[in-house]
Amino acid sequence: MAGATLRVAGRRLSQRSGSGVPILLRQMFEPKSCTYTYLLGDRESHEAVLIDPVLETAPRDAQLVKELGLRLLYAVNTHCHADHITGSGLLRSLLPGCQSVISRLSGAQADLHIEDGDSIHFGRFALETRASPGHTPGCVTFVLNDHSMAFTGDALLIRGCGRTDFQQGCAKTLYHSVHEKIFTLPGDCLIYPAHDY
Repeated sequence: MAGATLRVAGRRLSQRSGSGVPILLRQMFEPKSCTYTYLLGDRESHEAVLIDPVLETAPRDAQLVKELGLRLLYAVNTHCHADHITGSGLLRSLLPGCQSVISRLSGAQADLHIEDGDSIHFGRFALETRASPGHTPGCVTFVLNDHSMAFTGDALLIRGCGRTDFQQGCAKTLYHSVHEKIFTLPGDCLIYPAHDY
């Protein structure tokens, strides 16, 4: 994609959305759970969202938000699971004004509960919520409004998909989620998973 500078496991990712407007993107990694956290920010309004924050690295993430001069509106979660202990609650205390977001079907507490088709707005950008259950009943994928990026959580990983053999997982449901909600995205849509095992 033109204008892209990517480092697979690095901290600095620069991406142009399909409209040519630069979006700030940072990928962070938490080694104990092998979880990727993504910071997306609008360079003009300085509004931002954080996808899949991890409890142990929430202070690091809050510091990065401050260093970049961003205002974190939402800490959003693709799902809640044993290997996904969210840092949303801690981020709310570290960054006043931040709201926690998770699927209504997750059964977890949050400031905002989302459903399939809901949008999360930050500056000129929005994340479309696509229900992608199977790994857990409440899994969602977040797709940037121009379909240039998708944050798949554990629905689709690098070289595989999330496990379905515990905690209400269902292989058939996950198969349909991946094929109907993720594989239907444009071929040039970049996929950002929650883990790399």
